[in-house]
Amino acid sequence: MSPKIIITIDGYSSCGKSTLAKQLAKKLGYVYVDSGAMYRAITLYFLRNNVDLKNEKEIRKALQNISLEFIVNDQSQHSAIYLNGENVEYIIRDLVIAEKVSEVAALKDVRTFAVAAQQSMGIAKGIIMDGRDIGTTVFPDAEVKIFMIADEAVRVERRFTEMFDKNPNITLDEVKSNIAMRDYIDSNRDVSPLRRAADAIILDNTNLSQKEQLEFAMRLVKSQLQPA
Repeated sequence: MSPKIIITIDGYSSCGKSTLAKQLAKKLGYVYVDSGAMYRAITLYFLRNNVDLKNEKEIRKALQNISLEFIVNDQSQHSAIYLNGENVEYIIRDLVIAEKVSEVAALKDVRTFAVAAQQSMGIAKGIIMDGRDIGTTVFPDAEVKIFMIADEAVRVERRFTEMFDKNPNITLDEVKSNIAMRDYIDSNRDVSPLRRAADAIILDNTNLSQKEQLEFAMRLVKSQLQPA
């Protein structure tokens, strides 16, 4: 049996990180952790409880009341994130959350809280995690690091298609503005900004099918798992 490793997938919003991570997890029998869902769930809690993002004391108090866990659905075999025992997997995909999550994720105390939780999940390895700083901050020693990119127009179209099913009133311009805003905040925040780890392999999936991007990633994983 091959030793289990940690695989990180970082990149900009709507590059298909979670799609690839889920594909790999299923193929390898690994645990998939959606770090973005964790920040979205925290954002949901903050919005529900009117947490003042400029008040550090209020933020720290709120974080003490947050419990996050991923539970696998026995029928679908997909994991969903639970916030204090409530399945919020679909609620956190709303545009209201998307518009606020980068601001919340940029907060130092929030990142410290989330990174500690993420690192504890990777102790046993055999894990795939996607996000913005997984290969640089959360698991800098991960055996396989992928940094995903795609043309902006493709990313906007992907996110629009995803969100239109849930909100038919959404416009392409709204999605484009949201992605541009998130890119800026993610790349310019003071704590763990979005950047490619020096040893991360770039995967541009602008013109790749899901099958092709999985094959690309599997080649990287197999090269790492093969004995020296």
